[in-house]
Amino acid sequence: MPSSAGVDIRLFESHDKLASFTGLAPCNRQSGSSLDSASSSRAGNKELKNPPIFSCNSLVGTKGEFGRYYDACRERGMCHNKALKAVARKRLKVIYAVMRDARPHVRA
Repeated sequence: MPSSAGVDIRLFESHDKLASFTGLAPCNRQSGSSLDSASSSRAGNKELKNPPIFSCNSLVGTKGEFGRYYDACRERGMCHNKALKAVARKRLKVIYAVMRDARPHVRA
């Protein structure tokens, strides 16, 4: 079933705001005096959050930009799911820029 999720990019002043809206931004969790700033958020718009994460599964093991980023995340000790979410956030940043600037992404 196709998703009916859509977003007007002009509603977000930065890719960080969009990532927060979709639930791809890390959130702070505090319990007593301990603070975990790398926790993953369960909030957000799941119709916008899940497709980027699921699409990143195809990038695992590739030699492209996002495949290398996934490998780097894993080397830093991230579990598979957390690394996928990090790659999805990076892709969302590119998507945001493409939509904002109305021109294709060109790798540097």
